[in-house]
Amino acid sequence: MTDDDPRTMRERMLAGDLYIADDPELAEQSRAALDLMDAYNATTVRQGPLRRRLLEELLGAVGEDTEIRPPFYVDYGSHITVGARTFANFGLVALDVAPITIGDDVQIGPNVQLLTPTHPVEAEPRRQKWEAAEPITIGDNVWLGGGAIVCPGVTIGENTVVGAGAVVVKDLPANVVAVGNPARVVRQTAD
Repeated sequence: MTDDDPRTMRERMLAGDLYIADDPELAEQSRAALDLMDAYNATTVRQGPLRRRLLEELLGAVGEDTEIRPPFYVDYGSHITVGARTFANFGLVALDVAPITIGDDVQIGPNVQLLTPTHPVEAEPRRQKWEAAEPITIGDNVWLGGGAIVCPGVTIGENTVVGAGAVVVKDLPANVVAVGNPARVVRQTAD
């Protein structure tokens, strides 16, 4: 693989193109996010104002009355936007190499993973640390059951329920229940 692209690795990463994962600029941004993440994860429920302030500093945007219970894990944090009144239980992993957009009134069970990074199938580009990413969008009023995994490039429509342990590898429409690995729609819900 050659590297004749004039864009920075961050620009390439956010565009969804191949970039070098251990680029020094990206590494510094990730370290800053990890420091904020560690501070956030060290807070207690009694430190509500401090916890909120750290979350607002870590994320790109966070809506009113949203709660994310520590521990919470991110790559950068700044590529994540979360709507109002959303609740994420313990252990959310949101690898935001590409944007992650979470709507209003979303319920996220424990140990859910939102994974935007992708890696080349060929061995040599992986050895050279090339990777890419695809954004994830979670619509309003979605419920992600405990342990669900949402893969790169997936959009989940509003009011959809994803069962515990499901692996979502392709888009899900609004107003459905999806379960399994890979997740498949098993029924419609009322609007």
